[in-house]
Amino acid sequence: MSSSRHPVALRVERRVGRGGRLLGTVMALPLIDGIFPVLVLAGALTTWTGMLEVGLLVFGGSATVAVVLAEMDGGPREQATTVLLIGSLLIPLAVIEAALAPTIDSLVRTSVLERFAGIVIMAIAAQTASSRVSEFLPRPAVIIGLGLLAGFDPAGATLVTAIDPWMLARAAGTAGIGVGFALAIALTSPWLRNAVDIDRFRFGSAIALGVLSLSVLGILPTTAPVALGVLAVTALLSFDPGNARERHSDYHPDEVDLTAAFSDGGASQGVAGDQRTDDGAAVDYEPDTERAPWL
Repeated sequence: MSSSRHPVALRVERRVGRGGRLLGTVMALPLIDGIFPVLVLAGALTTWTGMLEVGLLVFGGSATVAVVLAEMDGGPREQATTVLLIGSLLIPLAVIEAALAPTIDSLVRTSVLERFAGIVIMAIAAQTASSRVSEFLPRPAVIIGLGLLAGFDPAGATLVTAIDPWMLARAAGTAGIGVGFALAIALTSPWLRNAVDIDRFRFGSAIALGVLSLSVLGILPTTAPVALGVLAVTALLSFDPGNARERHSDYHPDEVDLTAAFSDGGASQGVAGDQRTDDGAAVDYEPDTERAPWL
């Protein structure tokens, strides 16, 4: 069972298990649920700040951090190898879905789909913040499916074969940002396990996702990367390098050398030899060899 207590990771773990399969599924959820092509159509990748927001919050985010730090076994090298293997599959799939996005755009009214994209990101934010809330909310794929039905317009359906290379490059770059984020977490995982409060980062990431959903819905009409700023503040507040140094450097050895005590009968540790009574008189003390013949 998930030791990170992350609601999304816990739900996925019940189906796929732990380790690399869990991380791969968590990072691929935007592609599996159909969130990523909807964000492509909503114009979330038109700027480099938008790519950072989607890459860090949608492909990366608190679920990826929780899985790498609390659910995966092995050292940094093994974890990094797993992340690179996942990235070799994730990035091409993101490019393929971005290539199919214009065809989806011809089938569905984009304005309706954008509203449902904002709703599904808000739902993910609520599921990330609370495991109890996640029990009552539908899966993101269900919300996206309802959006496709609500905005379905077969009159203008066409198979779009003209592919925008810049859009594909932005899609690959966005997925690559998520993979790079996971790779950085994996390489520094021995230190970050003590330096990062996972639950605090999870809650702050949920707030950042909520801000991103407001931007997609148009409720927050600004071009400033507010969600990225919230994520940066969250990372700062959940980071405690002093705690990591304390846990790695604090070592208080035993005052008694147990090895010497067992090897010479404890003589070097005051077990045998001159002892003093309460009045300060010196007395000779020898260990009871009859009761303890190994001494």
